[in-house]
Amino acid sequence: MAEQNQRRPGYRQGLGGEMLAEFLGTFVLILLGCASVAVAVAGLPGSGRQEVAFGPANWLIIAFGWGFAVVFGVYVAGGVSGAHINPAVTLAFAVRRAFPWVKVVPYWIAQLVGAFLAAALVYSVYSWAIDAFNTKAGVARDQSLDTFAIFATFPAKYFDGSWWGPLLDQVVGTGVLVMLIFALIDNRNTAPAANLGPFLIGMVVTTIGLTFGPNAGYAINPARDFGPRLWTFFTGWGDIALPGSYQWFSAYFWIPIVGPLVGAVIGAVVYDLFIGHVVAARVSGPEPGRVGD
Repeated sequence: MAEQNQRRPGYRQGLGGEMLAEFLGTFVLILLGCASVAVAVAGLPGSGRQEVAFGPANWLIIAFGWGFAVVFGVYVAGGVSGAHINPAVTLAFAVRRAFPWVKVVPYWIAQLVGAFLAAALVYSVYSWAIDAFNTKAGVARDQSLDTFAIFATFPAKYFDGSWWGPLLDQVVGTGVLVMLIFALIDNRNTAPAANLGPFLIGMVVTTIGLTFGPNAGYAINPARDFGPRLWTFFTGWGDIALPGSYQWFSAYFWIPIVGPLVGAVIGAVVYDLFIGHVVAARVSGPEPGRVGD
């Protein structure tokens, strides 16, 4: 009788539930992040609420928009899946042997689907602003790099077609992101208390946007770039989306995928080499007077 009363574990209690959390966390990230770019690029100028051209203030909207998007995405999914909401972060945890390899691809799928559908919702809300922007600029959608930038990334003009500069940018940016994530969640070190971790991780993304953003749009997340990129390809941006070609770059789509994956592994290795293995080897507490005591 007792056996009959026992409930079988539902899919929500296992990997299925974690995938749902990764989907929704990534959805929130991309929804708020891409919407912040839509505000800066087309929303404010088209609404009559901004008269000057795109400038530093608009970049601050984007940087802080993405930062807080990360904050709330992590708060949404953190208690269930750990809130990777980034395939590069998932890979880094797996490389550290802190995450099962069998879950990597399912997490990636959930993240990509969440990003794709979030981009669709942003497009649905801002399609009027996008069309008005393109009409005013006198360009067709498949030639509008500015409105494409609402959804996905591209390299700065000064790279002049080189793939090495943007790739290095993505490797460095994602390496910094992952290294600092591991620092912030490492309870053996000086991890933040009072559930402030998600907020500080979001501020890491804001800081990367303010320091490395102009180079290549600081994707630092394969799902963040490729999911919305797929949406723009299906909705008329053509070659700008896939393969990612415009006047000064070509076949760019792979760089925001490969660069973050490589950078994440490097960031994980660097943190463990310089800090992680050190704190693990210390059998006694830190010396008196150190920050965080």
